[in-house]
Amino acid sequence: MATLARPTIINDLPDVILSNIIAAVSDVRSRNAAALVCRKWLVLERATRTSLTLRGNIRDLFMLPTCFRSVTHLDLSLVSPWGHPLLSPRAASSDGGDDADSVLIAHLLRHAFPIVTSLIVYARSPHTLQFLPVQWPHLKYIKLVRWHQRPQLASGDEFNLLFQGCPQLGSLDLSTFYCWTDDIPPALELNPLVAGNLTVFNLMNASFSEGFKTDEIRVITKCCPNLKELKIACMFDPMYIGFVGDEALVCISTNCPKLTVLHLADTSTLSNCRADPDEEGFTTDDAKFSVSTLIEVFSGLSLLEELVLDVCNNVRDSGPALEILNTKCPKLRSLKLGQFHGVSMPIGSKLDGVALCQGLKSLSIRNVGDLDDMGLIAIGRGCSRLAKFEIQSCKKITMRGMRTLASLLWKSLVDVRISCCKNLGASSSLKALEPIQERIQRLHIDCVWDSVEEIENLNGVEYGFDLNKTNGGEASTHGNGFGDTFGSMDDDIMFNRNKRCKYDYDLNCVCMEDNGHGNGFGGRTWDRLQYLSLWIGVGDLLTPLAAAGLEHCPNLEEIKIRVEGDCRLWSKPSERAFGLSTLWRYHKLVKMHLDCGDIIGYAHTAPSGQMDLSLWERFYLFGIGTLNLKELDYWPPQDRDVNQRSLSLPAAGLLQECITLRKLFIHGTAHEHFMMFLLRIPDLRDVQLREDYYPAPENDMSTEMRSDSLSRFEAALNRRQICD
Repeated sequence: MATLARPTIINDLPDVILSNIIAAVSDVRSRNAAALVCRKWLVLERATRTSLTLRGNIRDLFMLPTCFRSVTHLDLSLVSPWGHPLLSPRAASSDGGDDADSVLIAHLLRHAFPIVTSLIVYARSPHTLQFLPVQWPHLKYIKLVRWHQRPQLASGDEFNLLFQGCPQLGSLDLSTFYCWTDDIPPALELNPLVAGNLTVFNLMNASFSEGFKTDEIRVITKCCPNLKELKIACMFDPMYIGFVGDEALVCISTNCPKLTVLHLADTSTLSNCRADPDEEGFTTDDAKFSVSTLIEVFSGLSLLEELVLDVCNNVRDSGPALEILNTKCPKLRSLKLGQFHGVSMPIGSKLDGVALCQGLKSLSIRNVGDLDDMGLIAIGRGCSRLAKFEIQSCKKITMRGMRTLASLLWKSLVDVRISCCKNLGASSSLKALEPIQERIQRLHIDCVWDSVEEIENLNGVEYGFDLNKTNGGEASTHGNGFGDTFGSMDDDIMFNRNKRCKYDYDLNCVCMEDNGHGNGFGGRTWDRLQYLSLWIGVGDLLTPLAAAGLEHCPNLEEIKIRVEGDCRLWSKPSERAFGLSTLWRYHKLVKMHLDCGDIIGYAHTAPSGQMDLSLWERFYLFGIGTLNLKELDYWPPQDRDVNQRSLSLPAAGLLQECITLRKLFIHGTAHEHFMMFLLRIPDLRDVQLREDYYPAPENDMSTEMRSDSLSRFEAALNRRQICD
């Protein structure tokens, strides 16, 4: 009898092809699931994994995995207990025995991961830089992390240890490494070979109190002539000696002509503090670099693809310099400008300034005091390929201008951030984005709730501009007037000439035939929105979010909520709960960042008539258990007088109600007995306390900080049986 042929299965593929398939899987949980199929898949998965983040306790060295021999990118910055020295003498010793322990741990890591070329490590102690990087002679990329205070060493000593052990270093990231600005130049001068090899250097660190000065930038760029990416926090304020001006900018373009990525930002712009929406956007003093200098710099950096110039003082009449970017930097795709004025000042149909940078795919503008709706529309006409747009602190922008921009960019725009614009509250921002609401994927708005009267006005207002009129309201008498966008010379770029569409007052009609649903832009469904970011003032409620225009977000997976303000100015909230329970309508929501770290209050006993931070935490976390969250990052509120961000008893009790959580990261401290509440979450696998803020508390002997307490909690967590 003829036997039935066995059906072909995936295991019948040659090992080489199957190995390539598994190697193409990037999601960690998917790779772990593949490794559980059979022993063959386990071997192939381990052999093809190139990136690994260790989360175990440094005390459990016997559990160090040795099967990931192909790992080239190793992240040790999250090893438990978080923030404690990875390699460090535990006590003073004259025989060097403790150094031997550090060397042993370093050798064990090298034995487990022999071909590492990229390393991320929390370097609280100089011993980590002395003994660890030297284990991998071919190390090319290093990111150092440290939120605690800098050790008492001479300037540059730490980096000398690093550079001497890494002769092939090509990329160094210090964006989250607490140090001094004068640590960098001496180390580069003492190690010219390593400095000459550097192609990527990230010095955009929010911990710098003043940022790098002109002399320091001159040394850095002179020692690193082969840099392709440079991100550096600067001091642009002319009130300080050595401020960054014409000389520093010219040094960068002259010494580093190969740059493709350049980020220059004032340290004051790196904080999360929200600006005053009522400010006009102009500062008292002007920046001390001229438009001619900017033109010279842009002309010398012809390879630029990404540029950030975020300063703290006025840069006036910047339009001519920005026009040069289009011709001198043809590869430019991302641009961020802060405190630049005159970026778009169109006259008639003629575009100018940043609107001429037609190749841009990402544009961010902040504190542009003279940008109005007509300038914003010109940007939409000229930068027709924008996929990401961010606008912050632009007082003259209204819903009409933003809505017209969204209509012009409806084919490409998928990522929008609207922040701190006086005329763009939550409802008006969402109303302005209706033309792209079925395409947008990432969104940030401020939860400044419009009044009932304003919402009613939004529902009955004519949204569009008559673009057939000039700024003065007179009808254009010639065929290529500014308003006749689709009848001008830009027709070939934006639309086919054979399908011209006259812009009239009702922008709701634009592109209605192409949305595939037949309901225009008037609906309330945000079909592709996956990430939502919100800012909200202390004491305000989240409950009006749906009524503002976000009723239906069927694919929303991640939300970030940042609350800011001084709760000491409030006796108590107006309602019992903040409103997290209203997020139940987003059925795919699995990841949340709840940042209350910018809430200031009383950590201990509050004055009469005031609430302490524990009661405010109960207000903000009430109802979180009704959500089906898998991952939660939570920043507790702070008391700046005692430098304390600690999880309170009400907060621990409410967090334990999140029965679907698998990962919980608390960016602060907590008492051990409060942490034990979290063991009642059945599927919780990963919990960590991270004091990742400046300055991280140094007192490791308190009941909130002891490594023994954290280790006991982790041991209890790991002893539990997890069903999957």
